[in-house]
Amino acid sequence: MKLLFLTHSFNSLAQRLYVELTRRDHTISIEFDINDAVTVQAVELFQPELIIAPFLKRAIPESIWRKVPCFIVHPGIIGDRGPSALDWAMMHEKTEWGVTVLQANAEMDAGDIWSTETFPMPPIHLTKKSSLYRHEVVDAAVSAVLTAIDRYVSGNFKPQPLDYSHPEVFGRKHLPIRQSDRMIDWQQDDTHTILKKINAADGFPGVLDKIDGTLWYLFDAHPEAKLKGEPGQIIAKRHNAICRATIDGAVWIGHLKRKSENPQDQFAFKLAATRALQHYSNTILNSVPEVSYDPFVPSSDATYRDIWFEQKNDVGYLHFAFYNGAMDTDQCNRLRQVYLRATQRKIKVIVLKGGPDFWSNGIHLNHIEHADSPADESWRNINAMNDLAHAIITNKRQFTIAALQGNAGAGGVFLSLAADYVYARESVILNPHYKSMGNLYGSEYWTYLLPKRVSQEETIRLTQNRLPIGACEAQDMGLIDECFLLDKHAFIEAIEHRAEQLALSSDYTARLQQKIQQRQKDEQQKPLQRYREEELRRMQLNFYGFDPSYHVARYHFVHKIPHAWTPLYLARHRCI
Repeated sequence: MKLLFLTHSFNSLAQRLYVELTRRDHTISIEFDINDAVTVQAVELFQPELIIAPFLKRAIPESIWRKVPCFIVHPGIIGDRGPSALDWAMMHEKTEWGVTVLQANAEMDAGDIWSTETFPMPPIHLTKKSSLYRHEVVDAAVSAVLTAIDRYVSGNFKPQPLDYSHPEVFGRKHLPIRQSDRMIDWQQDDTHTILKKINAADGFPGVLDKIDGTLWYLFDAHPEAKLKGEPGQIIAKRHNAICRATIDGAVWIGHLKRKSENPQDQFAFKLAATRALQHYSNTILNSVPEVSYDPFVPSSDATYRDIWFEQKNDVGYLHFAFYNGAMDTDQCNRLRQVYLRATQRKIKVIVLKGGPDFWSNGIHLNHIEHADSPADESWRNINAMNDLAHAIITNKRQFTIAALQGNAGAGGVFLSLAADYVYARESVILNPHYKSMGNLYGSEYWTYLLPKRVSQEETIRLTQNRLPIGACEAQDMGLIDECFLLDKHAFIEAIEHRAEQLALSSDYTARLQQKIQQRQKDEQQKPLQRYREEELRRMQLNFYGFDPSYHVARYHFVHKIPHAWTPLYLARHRCI
């Protein structure tokens, strides 16, 4: 079928649906919902059989939904209507939630129902809204959309009108959630309540709160079991995060965004908490103790750690759960140091697990944008990424496995290729390209790593098309070694089993020696340093050259500037 995606942005759900439906031989074109005239034009140009709206913020024009069937993907159970669906579900601590596919009509979220899928809600105080969306919601949405399309194609399914008198319709219409609905009272709210409020607003818009008299949006909350203090006060810091006391414990807050009414405020975007506070006050954190931790020491108590190491038998597991998968210079350097420490342990395999939401998305564009010299910070950040990749590529003591629990993009994809084996869950989406960030050339030794896995034709296609691919497609072309059709818990078990098998294999020593010899042969043909220098020469032009495309694209990305048009690599109907 010819399917037109009408969406506010090409977000994680839209990308997953694009991959799943392309896999099933549907022809997909995408149009951003910019205004009615643009949408009408897109429909006229593409002549779709069906319109899918995975992520909209406003109603579809009547002239369109009367002409072409439009399936709205709503992140709520049957009967749920209105914005803030996930926010309210989390605030009310629902034990079950769902996704509904309904047909657009004159009333928002009240169209006939084509399909619905439900899922059990994870513990709200331990789950961010953004994480819930990327996993449970996206999985349910894919299943619901596929079912709805199958029913539509069959021609013998009659969608059900919304009927609130039906005993199985539990959803209700609700108003948009307000900041006053989730305001934190540090003198009354316990840790569970504070975590719930911040988690239910994570990603967007955050919870508005005061710190030292200044209004900030809070994001990225984590429980803390041991530290205590005066409720609301900042009692500790750890790398990028601050710890604030509650009436019964404490919470870590990893990221902040300054509330600003001034459109010219160039730093009113999300930053690591310590960085954000120190930008506006040089002294606010001076008396706050840095509470460090050893990533190699096991911890059963709840706390904030962005890098930690576990060992089971002869296998080491290195976790790096960076917010949104972005890795700044310091995080790259710390991760490299921990990796190098791990190589000195008596282990045979190191598994790079990333985080549950993202494996890695490469350099940290927000922190680069915030730097005094974004060009200089870009240079430092990419070199730190390269140092990390180099440590993995040149490891002669162990095999390294990259286990992708979550999505990866740009430099994060190529960092994973530095490992000896790359495994991913079937639901993982990869964006193995840099070009959409202002024609950024990229580094992380991709010119060495990518051609070792895919053909020259595939290399060009992957890096130039700027489109996502699924883990199964990545396996088929050789980009990764294996795609696992498992849920997240079974995937972790499968990776542990695979790593144990490798560590215990009878030919382990011979295989390791073969790896070392191949690396020596590659080095003789062309040293890694030369790949790095060639890539960095191109990156230097991106950072310091006359073409400002990278800096403009980064600014638009960080400040979330709405698209003025849909890029042609997505809007194939505009290339006809």
